[in-house]
Amino acid sequence: MKTKQLSLALLLIMIFCGQALAGGRQIMARMKARLPEITRLKAAGVIGETRDGYLFKLKKSAADNKIVKAENMDRRLVYTAIARQQGVTPELVGRRRALQIKQLARPGTWLQAQNGKWYQKK
Repeated sequence: MKTKQLSLALLLIMIFCGQALAGGRQIMARMKARLPEITRLKAAGVIGETRDGYLFKLKKSAADNKIVKAENMDRRLVYTAIARQQGVTPELVGRRRALQIKQLARPGTWLQAQNGKWYQKK
């Protein structure tokens, strides 16, 4: 159920973004393709979600650097496009998205609190 909600939230963001960003469909396709691997890495406790709406590697492993970097780059593009449409900063969009991610996250997902400390969602 949570995966469907996360996919739906991602899809809504990308549809919104796709209207404002050239190449929005390509970004949506890349993010959707990465979602199963990101979900697996979160479940394994390898990555978590920051308070700013980005992925963060919690465990050192060169193998996962590429996926985290690619996802964060695409998220930055999405946040920037939404920020332009709404007349706010990309940082604000990222923080708002982090709140959505927190609500949709599965139990056990590592999240960063506003004070910077990490915790697992119960």
